[in-house]
Amino acid sequence: MKLIQSRDNPFYKSLKRLAESGRERRKTGRTLLDGVHLIEAYEAVHGPVETLVVGETAQASGEIAGYVAGREIVVLSDALLRELGLVDTPSGLLAVAPMPAAKTAIHFDRDAVLLDGVQDPGNVGTLLRTAAAAGVKQALLGPGCASAWSPKVLRAGQGAHFALRIHEEVDLAAFMADYGGTTAVTCLEGATSLYEVQWRGPLAWVFGAEGLGVRSELIAAAQLRVKIPMPGAVESLNVAAAAAVCLFEALRRQLLES
Repeated sequence: MKLIQSRDNPFYKSLKRLAESGRERRKTGRTLLDGVHLIEAYEAVHGPVETLVVGETAQASGEIAGYVAGREIVVLSDALLRELGLVDTPSGLLAVAPMPAAKTAIHFDRDAVLLDGVQDPGNVGTLLRTAAAAGVKQALLGPGCASAWSPKVLRAGQGAHFALRIHEEVDLAAFMADYGGTTAVTCLEGATSLYEVQWRGPLAWVFGAEGLGVRSELIAAAQLRVKIPMPGAVESLNVAAAAAVCLFEALRRQLLES
């Protein structure tokens, strides 16, 4: 066990770079996982993480102490752990882990979720979690999205990353042009109610950036324009909430047909 209390410690500096820099994560092929649940989800699929890092006070936590028992750990002072700024409420347990690469090619004949410029890490993580919960197996992130493997996106995903094939920096328009199923986009102009629109076979949903929505060229390329009926006083939904409504309506129909 090693206790780190200095900001000048080389290992702490490497943690700080991974916490703050997408470029550093891409260069090293590593990211940071926060919390027992996320680390367990990672290890269940990809095997042991490289390094376990425990906050000084968190060593006494029953759950964390039980999880790291018998394993080599690095202990970080509570002040340094907070300064990493990894998430708003650190769990007290971090792991340094290789970022998994997408194991397979993009499938043009299976359900998919496409994210167009979704920049908020919480929204990206929640969208990935929702897609995995609804049984979707692949997620395609276009340019401008928050990095799927950033610590905040991972935390919001709550392990969903390890149930999905995630592809980043994807040309969404090119994918839509070659897709063998139906492409659907949420928008208002010229759209049909989610509960009236019809489709068959694989479905690729396109969800857009907060406030801006899906880019016009992708709306034009989509085969279906869909809107969620909202008879209440609110005119729009958070993108992650809208995705949940759409994905679980699609799942409901699949279950009825099976």
